[in-house]
Amino acid sequence: MIFGYARVSKIEGQDTAAQIAALKAAGADTIFEDAASGGRYNRPALQKLLESVQPGDVVIVWKLDRLSRSLMDLLRIMERLDAAAAGFRSLTEAIDTTTPAGRMMMQMLGSVAEFEREMIRERTRAGLAHAREQGRRLGRRRALTRDQQHAVHKLLREGQSQADIARLFNVHRSTISRFVTISVEAAVFKKSPRSR
Repeated sequence: MIFGYARVSKIEGQDTAAQIAALKAAGADTIFEDAASGGRYNRPALQKLLESVQPGDVVIVWKLDRLSRSLMDLLRIMERLDAAAAGFRSLTEAIDTTTPAGRMMMQMLGSVAEFEREMIRERTRAGLAHAREQGRRLGRRRALTRDQQHAVHKLLREGQSQADIARLFNVHRSTISRFVTISVEAAVFKKSPRSR
């Protein structure tokens, strides 16, 4: 069976008529339509299409960007089609994974995407290292300042409950509980002979 997929963005103010005409001319038996951004993976018609494909089916689109505007998402969709033993064709770009040349083209796109992922990871690591060198603290801000932590210790020693302390400092009770656990572990580690 040949499935067609057509998409326009809501903000483009267009319709899918031209795409549908091209898909029908290419032999599409059933056509799924979405009016949503190509950057979103969870499009209802696309999900329904991916759930419908069977081994030997072919999915066709007018252009690759109708299926996805993100290379990563495009490859994720291709992997799902491949896992379902279904083929894929893009009419404008002349990509056809039912042929050896088309499969090679998708493998090349996969290699480019892997390279892009690795470059992003490298830039992220370099950025984090640079921030550390500059003395910037990374990660989420602490829920409690040093002074507040000392106050929490004092209130706990005075017999105040964790729930009351959490309300007092406007934090979740688990924040206080986690703080207590970490404090106890630190105290135990400090007293341990191995730590000396």
